[in-house]
Amino acid sequence: MKNVTRRAFIGTSGLLAATLAACGGSTGSSDGGSSSGGNSSASGSGSVYWLNFKPELDETLQDLAKTYTDETGVTVQVVTAASGTYSETLIAEMDKSEAPTLFVIGNAAGVTEWDDFALDLAGTNIEAEEIDDTYDLYDEAGKKVSQGYCYECYGIVANADLIEQAGHSIDDIKNFDSLKAVAEDIHSRADELGFDAFAAPDMDDSNSWRYTGHLANLEYYYEEQDDGGWDECPAEIKGTYMDNFKNLYDLIINNATVPSTELATGGHDPLTEFTDGKAVFHLTGSWDYATMVAAQPNIKMLPYYCGVDGEENAGLNCGTENCWAININASEEDQQATIDFMVWLVSDPDASAKMVEQLGIMPFKNAAESDNGFLNDAADYTAAGCYVMDWATNYQPNVDEYRAALVSALNNYNADPSDTTWADVKTAFVEGWATQYQAANA
Repeated sequence: MKNVTRRAFIGTSGLLAATLAACGGSTGSSDGGSSSGGNSSASGSGSVYWLNFKPELDETLQDLAKTYTDETGVTVQVVTAASGTYSETLIAEMDKSEAPTLFVIGNAAGVTEWDDFALDLAGTNIEAEEIDDTYDLYDEAGKKVSQGYCYECYGIVANADLIEQAGHSIDDIKNFDSLKAVAEDIHSRADELGFDAFAAPDMDDSNSWRYTGHLANLEYYYEEQDDGGWDECPAEIKGTYMDNFKNLYDLIINNATVPSTELATGGHDPLTEFTDGKAVFHLTGSWDYATMVAAQPNIKMLPYYCGVDGEENAGLNCGTENCWAININASEEDQQATIDFMVWLVSDPDASAKMVEQLGIMPFKNAAESDNGFLNDAADYTAAGCYVMDWATNYQPNVDEYRAALVSALNNYNADPSDTTWADVKTAFVEGWATQYQAANA
């Protein structure tokens, strides 16, 4: 497998298309001139508290925190919010006397909510390490609120070996019709084959984001393109591509390892179903590559084929919600300790290699290179002239409330698929957007 460089991925994956509201500007001064971002000391003064929002990264971060403390004497605490609970955990932790010094502001809604808590990262040493600022977030006044620390991609991961065992070729899947033909054939012969088409599309908190966030992006992306691109959250959406969302969603829930009536409570562990060879397809992203390839070495990420005209030229969904912010209310010593730790994570050879293994490409000049196969897939699609689906889903207004309503509507549809229950899904999707936009901007 070829290694994909940071520069190559950025250059070929369309990352220059800004997908987050308030993104803009250029990489600032690299002299580390601000008082909170001066020369690294790592002297043991100050401490770090990182509230991490990626559960799959927790084990790696705990090991790195211990290593850094052993090497420098600086106390580093990493607390990882449970999947789907980051917003409420952040609210609770920020209200404490020992609040996080490092946290995530990953989208436009986060900028609105947490701007006053964020240190301006312009001129800091962590900014000086940066080689691309495409996904950094800025407030209306131009303050650099948060800084992207990795790039990711997501799509439909496919097990090429199992597809071949079923008498098909992964190379033949080039649009929705060909994906549908393969998936439905495998599902119809699941007992005979010993595996099914899609891993369980659970709708519990640990998995619902795959559908209310990631899969929903296909509707937003194509609508965004019709509008000529979004540079801020629209007050409403039209739902032009809801039929395409339904195409792919129905294909998944009707050709999965479990009946759709069992999805509401979750607990089926779709990632393990895939790694154990019980399912051919699973919706996930580059963050799961290391785990998946260790169990199933012949895997590839496919685009979200959904029946849109010209989708043979579609690529993967590329972007990030992984954007570091520093607590402006932390002491100067803790701010400096936090910046020093961040710089170490992205520049120390061993530390950055561990981060890259879990996260993929990190846009910093001294970070380790990535050999993430899914990011290679993203680069290959774009090199072949395919378009990148940017993360328009990051514009979702009042994201937790909006997605909760989608989960409820989708669970009703899963339990009783009908025109009536699908109409409720569309209402939650489209009218819910306008409602939550008004709530967020009241």
